[in-house]
Amino acid sequence: MRYLFTFMCVLALGLMGCSETSGDDGSGGAAGSGGTGGTGGTVARFDPLEGIGTAELVADGFEFTEGPTWRTAEQRLLFSDIPGDTIFELTPPDSIVVFRISSGNANGLDSDVDGLLLAAEHGNRRVSRTLSDGTIVDVASEYLGDPLNSPNDIAVRSDGMIYFTDPPYGIDPDTEQVLEFNGVFRVDPVGKLTAEWMGAKSTRPNGLVLSPDERILYVADTTGGVTMAFDLDPDGSLSGQRVFVDDVFFPDGMAIDTGGNLFVTTALGVRVYDPEGNLWGTIEIPDGRIPANCAFGGDDARTLYITATEALYKVSLVHPGLY
Repeated sequence: MRYLFTFMCVLALGLMGCSETSGDDGSGGAAGSGGTGGTGGTVARFDPLEGIGTAELVADGFEFTEGPTWRTAEQRLLFSDIPGDTIFELTPPDSIVVFRISSGNANGLDSDVDGLLLAAEHGNRRVSRTLSDGTIVDVASEYLGDPLNSPNDIAVRSDGMIYFTDPPYGIDPDTEQVLEFNGVFRVDPVGKLTAEWMGAKSTRPNGLVLSPDERILYVADTTGGVTMAFDLDPDGSLSGQRVFVDDVFFPDGMAIDTGGNLFVTTALGVRVYDPEGNLWGTIEIPDGRIPANCAFGGDDARTLYITATEALYKVSLVHPGLY
């Protein structure tokens, strides 16, 4: 079985000769041909990298970390170790225990509107929900009678709508049944599953996040090297597909702050864009590690947690993000 960590390790080897990004000065210069897919005139109200600290190691020694999500009620961070088949729980600053073992090779994590944990399980090819008594149930596992590929990441709208991506990273498409497309799916509050975007088999829809006003869904296409934007209609359906930025080196997971600035993990570090797709700068990860995902946490939402290969990092920010 192939996991996203294998893909990213190959990238790490192939990108050792890539140019550094330390020249990014946070001046808000255009990112490639970005700026075409933002919020239609809205600009960032603040520089998200103002007063930023350096990336600090929180914990090390995992196999491949992913899927960080802040649990507000418990004031804890959960994150996945995909090949380790484990979800870990961090109590800041650095106390880590096992939250769930035999996680179904969980990747992306999020909370539903009731605070219950949602997990994109590569190995079980499903999105699951952990009930308050610990019982784990399916949210989505099949589309029109066929198994999903390997759900990757999750975003939840405030009305209970669930969105998830479904590339084949967690399976071997040469030996296992796969869908005819790699999709972005929606699960409505009564459990109905809809395929909102059907990408070609060459695409890899990956990380996704909602804008602060929940009118836009951002989705990374890792192999395409682009971050897409979709309009979110009141009924939860997607429309108006467009490229948000196209200078992204293997975009993966995402987070967003209160000003609508988008934090995208890439092979060059965490790239930060304003709501029009202009690049503020890049948060570099120590030790040459490649970030896979990120999420805001802490009691004031001013800590950005970053999963990067075998480790978990954190960065302190002046301006808060969205959980």
